[in-house]
Amino acid sequence: MLTVKMEVELERQVQSAARAAGLTKSEFVRRCLHEGVARAARDAKPTPWELGKDLFGKVASGNASLSRTRARDLVASRRRAKDAD
Repeated sequence: MLTVKMEVELERQVQSAARAAGLTKSEFVRRCLHEGVARAARDAKPTPWELGKDLFGKVASGNASLSRTRARDLVASRRRAKDAD
């Protein structure tokens, strides 16, 4: 359960919008929260871990040129994708 305090004018707007949508205030707010959470997840910037997770641990691979070959492979991959468009 969650209790939300809001200004009187905002509550009036929520009530009006809920009524126009044929929903209770609670259902209207629930739907708005679902949309807001989904939007926040879509818009979230990746964490440093997410950005580099495919590279971490590569030092132990024994391949001294891994960063150079990885960069070369990424560039080639992007070129192929661009050419495919």
